Amino acid sequence: MSERRLLFSRERINERIDELAREIDAHYSRLEEPLVLVCVLKGAFMFFADLVRRLRTQTELEFVRLASYGESTSRGEAVCFTKDVETDILGRHVCIVEDIVDTGHTAQYLLDVFRGRNPASLTICTFIHKLGRREIEVPVDFRGFSLEHGFVVGYGLDCAEQYRNLEAIYELVE
Repeated sequence: MSERRLLFSRERINERIDELAREIDAHYSRLEEPLVLVCVLKGAFMFFADLVRRLRTQTELEFVRLASYGESTSRGEAVCFTKDVETDILGRHVCIVEDIVDTGHTAQYLLDVFRGRNPASLTICTFIHKLGRREIEVPVDFRGFSLEHGFVVGYGLDCAEQYRNLEAIYELVE
């Protein structure tokens, strides 16, 4: 079993989400219609809920869930929706809320699909912006925390469906 090393305490997470909410509010301050916030399940659900509660911008909430099909977590895997948004995003301002942008493949897939639906604007907000394994450069507009390496869990992020319930972010170390 792996040991856990604390990276970001619950207090630091709360501080950073407050800052992110202010950044997002400033970016979308002139909207006359609700911002469509899209939560990528399952990992982003805790971050999403805390972020939404802090935003002053009027929002509509949506959820997607993705699955990867293939024999490994390699570049050749196909990604598809197991749950898609129910709102028509044509001409709407959309912000995708991710738990982690790592290799960039999932974020790029979402950007490609949503761009094809012709939103007025499209941004990505990620809780963890991880650069060490990046294979595709994707624009990340709002970042919670940046990391180079490490396998992180807690606050919604998992390892084989474990650790999601931890209130802080930990790195699993052997």
